[in-house]
Amino acid sequence: MASGGTVKDGSDDDGGDLTAQNLEKKSVSFEDKVENKSGCIDFSNVFCWEKEIQQVSRVSDYSRQDNYDFRNPELNKHIGLLEKISDLILNDIPKAEYVSLLNDYVESEFFLIDGDSLFITCISEQTLLPGQNLHFFYLVERFLLDLSNKGAKYVIVFFKDAEHAYFRHPTLLSLRTALILHLQHNTDAVIHTEFSNFLEEKWQSFLQESYPYFIIISDDGLTKLQTSFLNLFIIHALSKRINIVLTSGQESDFIRVYGYHIHGMYKHKGFFSQHRKEIQCVFQTLVKDLQESSTATLLSLSGHSSVKDMEKEHKGCEFFLLKHLTTEKLWKVDFTHLPDLSDDLLWKNVAYYYEVENEQGLNLDMGEKIKREYEYLWSIISKLSGKDDDGKSLPLRRTSISFLEKRASPTEESKNIPNLGLIPMTSMVVDEFAGDILSSLPFLKSDDSAVTSLIKQKEFDEIRHWHSGKLLSDDYDRTKSSSQAMCKDPRALRSNQKLQSFLRFYGSSLEGNISKTIVTQLDTPKKAYSDMKNSKKIHKTKAEIIIEENQKRMKAEEERKEQKQWDALSIEKLIQENFNLGIRKLEDFLKKCQSNSVKCTAEMAGLNTCFEVWIEQCKDQGKRLKDINAAVEVMRRIHSLLEKYKDLMEKTDYQKIVRCLRYFGFDNLACTLESSQIPEDDRKEMKAKISKYAVGMGAARFQLQYMGHCLLREERTDRDPRIQHFIPDTWQRDLLDIVDNNESAVIVAPTSSGKTYASYYCMEKILKESNEGVVVYVAPTKALVNQVWATVYNRFNKTLPDGMVVCGVFTRDFRHDALNCQVLVTVPQCLEILLLSPRRQQWVKRIRYVIFDEVHCLGGEIGAEVWEHLLVMIRCPFLALSATISNPKHLTEWLQSVKRYWQHVESVREESLRSSTTPKKGTKKQKNIKTVNKSYKVKLVLYGERYNDLEKYVCSLEDNDFKIHHYHPCAALTVDHIDKYGFPSDLAFSPRESILLYDSMVQVWENWPRADELDPEKFTHFKNKIVITKADARKYEEELKEELKNWIVHDNRMKANRVLKLLKPQPPYCSEKDMKDNFPCFVEKLRQMDKLPALFFLFDIKKVEKWAENIKNCLEKKQKSKQIPKTEKQIHLLTNRLKKKEKSMQKNQTVGMKITSSKTDKMILEEAEHGNLMEKLGKLTEIPPDCTYANSQAVDTEILQKVMDRVKFMKTNTTLKTLALRGIGYHHASVEQRGRQLVEMLFRMGFIQVVTATGTLALGINMPCKSVVFTQNSVYLDALNYRQMSGRAGRRGQDLLGNVFFYDIPLPKVDKLIKSNVPQLRGQFPLNISLALRLMLLAAKADDKEDAKAKVLSLLKHSLLSFNQPRVVEILKLYFLFSLQFLVKEGYLDQEGNTIGFAGLVTHLHYHEPSNLVLVSFLVKGLFHKLCQPRKDSKTFSKEVMEQLVLVLANLFGRRYIPASVIKSKQNFYQSKVFLEDLPEDFAVALHEFNNKIEENFGHFLLIISKMADMKQEYQLPLSRIDFSSEECNDSKLVSHLMSCNEGRTAVSPFACLSGNVDSDLLHAETVNSVILRTVGITAGNIPVLCAKKFDNRRRRMPLNAYALDFYKHGSLTAMAQDNGIHEGEAYLLLKDFSLTIKAISVSLSELCDDEEDNVVQAFSQLSDSYWEKLQKV
Repeated sequence: MASGGTVKDGSDDDGGDLTAQNLEKKSVSFEDKVENKSGCIDFSNVFCWEKEIQQVSRVSDYSRQDNYDFRNPELNKHIGLLEKISDLILNDIPKAEYVSLLNDYVESEFFLIDGDSLFITCISEQTLLPGQNLHFFYLVERFLLDLSNKGAKYVIVFFKDAEHAYFRHPTLLSLRTALILHLQHNTDAVIHTEFSNFLEEKWQSFLQESYPYFIIISDDGLTKLQTSFLNLFIIHALSKRINIVLTSGQESDFIRVYGYHIHGMYKHKGFFSQHRKEIQCVFQTLVKDLQESSTATLLSLSGHSSVKDMEKEHKGCEFFLLKHLTTEKLWKVDFTHLPDLSDDLLWKNVAYYYEVENEQGLNLDMGEKIKREYEYLWSIISKLSGKDDDGKSLPLRRTSISFLEKRASPTEESKNIPNLGLIPMTSMVVDEFAGDILSSLPFLKSDDSAVTSLIKQKEFDEIRHWHSGKLLSDDYDRTKSSSQAMCKDPRALRSNQKLQSFLRFYGSSLEGNISKTIVTQLDTPKKAYSDMKNSKKIHKTKAEIIIEENQKRMKAEEERKEQKQWDALSIEKLIQENFNLGIRKLEDFLKKCQSNSVKCTAEMAGLNTCFEVWIEQCKDQGKRLKDINAAVEVMRRIHSLLEKYKDLMEKTDYQKIVRCLRYFGFDNLACTLESSQIPEDDRKEMKAKISKYAVGMGAARFQLQYMGHCLLREERTDRDPRIQHFIPDTWQRDLLDIVDNNESAVIVAPTSSGKTYASYYCMEKILKESNEGVVVYVAPTKALVNQVWATVYNRFNKTLPDGMVVCGVFTRDFRHDALNCQVLVTVPQCLEILLLSPRRQQWVKRIRYVIFDEVHCLGGEIGAEVWEHLLVMIRCPFLALSATISNPKHLTEWLQSVKRYWQHVESVREESLRSSTTPKKGTKKQKNIKTVNKSYKVKLVLYGERYNDLEKYVCSLEDNDFKIHHYHPCAALTVDHIDKYGFPSDLAFSPRESILLYDSMVQVWENWPRADELDPEKFTHFKNKIVITKADARKYEEELKEELKNWIVHDNRMKANRVLKLLKPQPPYCSEKDMKDNFPCFVEKLRQMDKLPALFFLFDIKKVEKWAENIKNCLEKKQKSKQIPKTEKQIHLLTNRLKKKEKSMQKNQTVGMKITSSKTDKMILEEAEHGNLMEKLGKLTEIPPDCTYANSQAVDTEILQKVMDRVKFMKTNTTLKTLALRGIGYHHASVEQRGRQLVEMLFRMGFIQVVTATGTLALGINMPCKSVVFTQNSVYLDALNYRQMSGRAGRRGQDLLGNVFFYDIPLPKVDKLIKSNVPQLRGQFPLNISLALRLMLLAAKADDKEDAKAKVLSLLKHSLLSFNQPRVVEILKLYFLFSLQFLVKEGYLDQEGNTIGFAGLVTHLHYHEPSNLVLVSFLVKGLFHKLCQPRKDSKTFSKEVMEQLVLVLANLFGRRYIPASVIKSKQNFYQSKVFLEDLPEDFAVALHEFNNKIEENFGHFLLIISKMADMKQEYQLPLSRIDFSSEECNDSKLVSHLMSCNEGRTAVSPFACLSGNVDSDLLHAETVNSVILRTVGITAGNIPVLCAKKFDNRRRRMPLNAYALDFYKHGSLTAMAQDNGIHEGEAYLLLKDFSLTIKAISVSLSELCDDEEDNVVQAFSQLSDSYWEKLQKV
């Protein structure tokens, strides 16, 4: 009934509001009235599904599910299998990764949602009142719209067989059917209902064609039968290698959705294959049982007359009617109001009115519209029943039996949000940021009790203790320091010397020895470089003439030396003997040679030799195959000679080139070089003689197909005096100009394109300007920080005053010369610490430039808001670098708006200074004040061309051999995709891929009109062109793309589709196990193809290490198979003899031993024997070249040993060394820094050729390679990571072509990776309470108050989220004000905005909000003093006290949740307890009080911002946009009476109100997301509540992982992996973070507490030491 679901605005005078809160209110009042009169009544059975939902959703902490026990004996036979499946899934769930689900799908990625799981999840929502269908539909649509708004593309699947699970509950059955119809007819969602189940062939085909990224599914059904059905679905999907995302624990924030992600693995496929028949049998039995029970249920409904059975029968009829509508095609049915088909609460209130209130004399007019509709309905029912004697429809009649049954029901008092008044504050920051809205807010008077009773705390001085005056530390001071400046400790000096030596060594591995001494220079005039370019000297001085002559003489001498070197190389002979090696030597010589004349000679020699090789091959054509590479090298030399050395060539050289071209069959090209014309007959005769030497195709096709990687790029030849080591491109010169002009820039260019060079030029500029200026380089990871630190250290030298150094570093756990350097390399969080620290503002003013590397981290999951804070707080210019930003213009516009703000601030400041510093008479003007040219421009520099092409390949295993299938970029596309989106902007072809596309188009369309025009030999930019450039090939590519798009536009879609299919490889299926087992063979295949060095990317730390070990084991096995028998025994004997000999020699060399001639002879003999033994052992243990990937020629023994010594004290040093000696390494975030550096350096040097790695290596680490291999499918393998990782392939200057291999990656996933765009950068919610406190601390305590205020206001006003979004700005203002209100009430701020009390401790722990606030509340209440009681007569604490303290801290700072269903797992835990216990009772009570304060404070905030909601949208269903704000029945007094609403619901969705939810429900953080007005844009994540217990959407308890407490008890990292499900490396990082938190608390308490002997101070100190000690042992 449409009117039953009409939602009205509660602000109307007549109260016409259909909300369940008023409906339920009437029902409650009815219960109360009847209970007083006639005892108990019960109408709960009207809702036949309420009891069922509550029964299956009941939460019991840490209880296991009952064993399977079905009524069907056939099913009971299969209980064992069902339990095995359940156990398999439950064992996987603890290993599920909690990740962001919607990374970078954009338009190409999609996933599946199981419709029944969606139904179960929404029907179990705790805010939903059973019977309120319209609210249920709202919840479904809100969930789906949230996914859509975040860029998700999804398909919803309802299986036919799943329907039978609901027949015992007709209300649910009817609701499910209505939901399907509604989604199909009223929304744009794609709904599939044609599949019977997941085992049918049609479903298998669908999965194979579409390959969804994952399936969202519930692991728990409403009944055991449904749970079994879902478990079978899960195991089937995993067996198909389709990943699963659980509905349990899903959460959402502003821009992401998070969930538990389970990977499909070989074990799932193996299990399914092993039990396939039994699974099919149990599934058929399960469906049969459901069908039989559904039939029996329907039969049992007929013939019953009880109210409950009548209601069931009614819902059954409703279901059949809806099912009929799904199959009836002729009926034109309006499904618009299907979500409001019935409203049980409304019926209940109507019944109450006619059974009670109307009988008591309340007679209300129902209104004309309702009366007419009722009379019409009465007449239809009368006709259908075949009775004409039912009488008139009105007056309304009732039966003698009450519709409503009686029950006793206690009433619940609803808690209202208190109408809080705001405490007035006087702060310039508050006034300037939020002053425009203060007048509209309710402030308390100064004499109000809430104001007068505020906690009076001592002011917090950031520098000194308020009472003792002792110095306090900040986050910078607390970071472990290793400064070299002013260091006098001999041990520290030696340590620093070692560090300097290593940095120089590490830096040289990155760039070679290019150290440059910087000398501070005077200011250079503006545009000095451009003036120098344009200036022309007419007269040269004598000195300049002499210098020029000397340079010529030196150049000639250098040329003679290079000519001698060339003559000595004998490259021609080497090419004849070993073609590939000879060419490599030739290329090396050409790179190093500086003389053009010598280069020209070398190129001609190479051309002649390669041509001779080709001729000899063609002569022996019958005996051996022609190697096309010889012809390629000939043409390559021709390109180089004609483009670079044309002026140095002689006539004979041209004649040789013409001869080569004619022999290759390129007569058209030869004619362009020949001056005389050859007669036609002679040409034909010559052509016949040399035809066997032809390459068999046209010149243009040959160049594109075989020489694409060699085609000349457009490179400038004029040097830039600002750059010494290379000739920069035009776009790189633009970057240098930007730095010279002190401008800012956003730079987006591909990986390895050379964008980072501008950073080092910027550093050099600042170093030259003065000794004061600072450049800050911000990198996202510590690994990248260390790399840049070493690069800067190796690159620049400068003599500085005592105490100053060139480069320093600052990370969370280490700092070195951070504030006394000119180039600081740091991570974002540490620069934020410095910018927000009042005592560091003098240093901040020295910053001249900030460089943000990998700025796309601005859109990352963790710490993204910190990047925002930095970009808006810095006054100086910046460079923001990235290879992967899809909306750089938006980012640039935002940053330009920030710079305009700073320009305004500076102009106001300068005006103020001028007016306040008017020179008085007699004062002298200051001279020689150095000024810096200020610029507020933000330029966007886009460069999209990769230097090297990337070609992709798909790998498959056939007959124990790997087949490599070329993957054309067009293979990823579909006709629909091209039609809708065009070609992705970064989808580039290599030249040979352009040829492949052309050939496919010709093959598909024989009479293609443009075939001749686009033929390579006739294409405008190729015709008769000897040297086809990369730019020419790119034009050809663009022309082909445009032509293919025209095919689609002009009704040739089928032809275009055939072209795309023709280009798509069809590799045979390979099992995951086979691919995994044969992985070492694939690495060997790459060596044979000359595709090493290679990076192999995986996303599982365990696999990264294990697969590297597998490669090594395979090589060792291969070596053993080659060894002669008893070799190992000989090695063992020789090793023992060597040890004895060394022991004997050591004994003879004892100090003080008298040496005689005989003993000397004996020592000489022993040394000779020792050497002989070493030589024999070396020969036996020598690794054959084909049993290692190490390139021993790349690194000498001394350097190799120096690198190896770096890891000698590491736990894993033996493993890393053993792997490295085989040319193998692994790299991930959990490897210790020295281990990662070993792999990085040896890989760059060329010694290590094979590295397995996670995605952390791709984030800026300099490890270019020839090939990149993706070896594991993962949720982390998205468009962004794909581009970052694949960008490593193709080393500029070494490789002309990069290779990307997809190894065991499903083909549909490859398609999606290639055509997906990178994500757009979107703003995060920028504020929290701790940040508000830090901002107020800066504003209050900084020496330069105006500067500090400007920084604070810039951060508050310029979030990316609020850019061009005025409504968001208003919300942020209110959020900031309410954060300050909480801080004032809790005693962290006074009314003037000064920091007081424990503000220092809160700010030091700002990483951990709201845990930092909860910790202080525990301290204030004295709970830690109560807990921390020392032993008698001792200041130490017992083990029990320490463990209880860790328990409390783990509940605050070690919060890592486990999915709820793990509680049911039968997994055995050996050392760990795994599930963290709850807080002790007194702490739990205090936490509850804290949460209440937060919820009251922010509940009031939610009430106020609700005024900003778009109420028009709020009365519409979110996805379908169906409006329920109708006012059709305003004339009905009965409707007004039934729908009257007296309780406020200002901030609650009208749809949520239908279930009785009111504003007071906003006081519970767990319900906020479900009930708040959706257009407000605030989520529960913005309310800093620390939940004592967390439940999933099925109301099951989600326990915390007890890893922090478990480790404290047993100290084992192995147990972390075995029991707690956390990899050892990851666990170490988590535990280290936890330990650093304890240390921060301990230091803060020792500084803030007057009594250093305080029990709490001592307890935290003891815990800090003991925890760190345990951690150091592992």
